[in-house]
Amino acid sequence: MGQIAENLMKAREIALSDPHVPEQLKHYLQKALDVALGLDPYLDKMATREKTASLEAKVKPDKECTSGYLKGQVLRMFVHMVGAKSILFIGSLKGYSILAMAEALPNDGKITACSINPYLGVKSQEVSDYSSHDKKISVKGGPLADTLEELVAAGKRFDMVFIDADQRNAVNNYNFVMDNHLLRMDGVICVENTLMKGQVYLETILDENVLAVRKLNNVINSDPRVEQVILPVEGGVSVIRRSPTSTDGVIESQKAVVKDDVFWGYNGCRILDRLRLDGRVAYVTGGGQGIGRAFAHALGEAGAKVAIVDLVLAKAEVVAEELRLKGIESIAMAADVSEPEDVQRMLDTVVTRWGAVHIACNNAGINMNSASEDTSLEEWDKTFNVNLRGLFLCCQAAGRIMLKQGYGKIINTASMASLIVPHPQKQLAYNTSKAGVVKLTQTLGTEWIDRGIRVNCISPGIVDTPLIHSEDLKPLVQRWLTDIPAGKLAQVTDLQAAVVYLASEASDYMTGHNLAIEGGQSLW
Repeated sequence: MGQIAENLMKAREIALSDPHVPEQLKHYLQKALDVALGLDPYLDKMATREKTASLEAKVKPDKECTSGYLKGQVLRMFVHMVGAKSILFIGSLKGYSILAMAEALPNDGKITACSINPYLGVKSQEVSDYSSHDKKISVKGGPLADTLEELVAAGKRFDMVFIDADQRNAVNNYNFVMDNHLLRMDGVICVENTLMKGQVYLETILDENVLAVRKLNNVINSDPRVEQVILPVEGGVSVIRRSPTSTDGVIESQKAVVKDDVFWGYNGCRILDRLRLDGRVAYVTGGGQGIGRAFAHALGEAGAKVAIVDLVLAKAEVVAEELRLKGIESIAMAADVSEPEDVQRMLDTVVTRWGAVHIACNNAGINMNSASEDTSLEEWDKTFNVNLRGLFLCCQAAGRIMLKQGYGKIINTASMASLIVPHPQKQLAYNTSKAGVVKLTQTLGTEWIDRGIRVNCISPGIVDTPLIHSEDLKPLVQRWLTDIPAGKLAQVTDLQAAVVYLASEASDYMTGHNLAIEGGQSLW
């Protein structure tokens, strides 16, 4: 755009100085110039300003070391999209691109920078004073070839590789990365400055730097191992990944490489992809608080649409709104799971809204502590009505839908009390009802697996909730801690990965299982 604007300005000057040029032509020249001059400032203005922008305003780097803020933001987006934790940076550390990528990394992420230029275009102390993210950057000086060899010898692999094209040995660096498998199988390479302000596709330009970049682009484009796209951001950014149809990127060695489902992933999906729940529909009973709320968030974050069901509609609506704020499609409804009509209405609402039920998360439950000799029939019936009768009604109603679909995952919340007798609290009805949940899960798991339905349950240990810190239970906490090898109570977040696993296709060969997550308490 800079080259276009420069030529348009010269053309406009000629047009304005020549009385024979039609006014209409002058008008269109001006319109074209407005577009050319306005694009870069507008893109820069519309890019969200983060810490790197503030740093850019406070610290003025050497002119030859600056790189635009917009490019830094683009690279920051790439880091987020790739989910990168390890980045290899090859070339001069220009401006703020590397700092923008560092800020996008998680706290345990790292950038290994191979550069003969050991600074960020500004004094390192000034960067440190304004951004703590520079601690994620490890600069390795010296000859690039030696540093890259050291990384290979150390067995390093990277989620993202950033290469500066504006150097004579960029082709060698690219080939070294690919030939020595420094890039993970599903990683991404970004190459900076691959358009050279448009000069690479102007055949009349024979500058050595331009020719080197042109050669690099052609090498990458003709490499059957990868596919690429060049984005016209500032000097140009190439985005490269391994071709999903190519097997040339497989590590070659004297030993045979078995290219089976373990290598490529079952049905072409890597393990984390197999945990995704995109397109799935789930409901969570007891979803308005505690464990149910955590389950709802986990299922939604994994890609599912989630119906939040709770006895109290207001609680369900709060959680549903939380999910919508995160971009998760969700609805809220009130239901008493011990009532068949409520359960059927719940399932009908979900099917009407989303057309299916793939994941039934039956979590609603109650606990009323009392000594066995003092346990009333009312307490017994109320506990069983919710914990076992209600769970049975949900399993049956959801199961009927899933049997017609030929696929479904049912996840029931049991308890560590199904494995041991927790103490010193006395909870006969609760313990017995949760043992029933496990046996119900095992029975349905065996009956329905050959028709596409898997039924499993999760048995949490003592979970740290506001109830635990009530005046009645606070004296028991220290006693519980002495019974838990982990030495701490469970958090609701400790249970989230389990519900995603049981809801996903990754657990398709698992049914009737009681998954205990209790810090080892049932082992003592």
